[in-house]
Amino acid sequence: QVQLVESGGGLVQVGNSLRLSCAASGSTFSSSAVAWFRQGPGKEREFVGGISPNGGITTYADSVKGRFTISRDNARNTVFLQMNSLKPEDTGVYYCAARDWVVRTSTREYDDWGQGTQVTVSS
Repeated sequence: QVQLVESGGGLVQVGNSLRLSCAASGSTFSSSAVAWFRQGPGKEREFVGGISPNGGITTYADSVKGRFTISRDNARNTVFLQMNSLKPEDTGVYYCAARDWVVRTSTREYDDWGQGTQVTVSS
């Protein structure tokens, strides 16, 4: 089991950047795939992107491809979400989640979740 805490959210203007962090604790982090999800106002939680346990494989939703980058520092038990060229539709609560080995895009595949951090992009 992995405990997750997100940070770094805030209010930014369109076109600006923000970096979120997901700090993990627990004995299985080194074998955990970590994903970012987001939930906009009145919307379902959706997959943003994910990273494999060793960081060698990343995958992204089409809506963020080319703008967002996920990385991880296993020595610090932290995963990052770098968000560039932000748009109003990127507004929402961002969650990180962990599961064994392989990134999946469905929320149902994840047992461990953080509490979320709010990102608001103003136009």
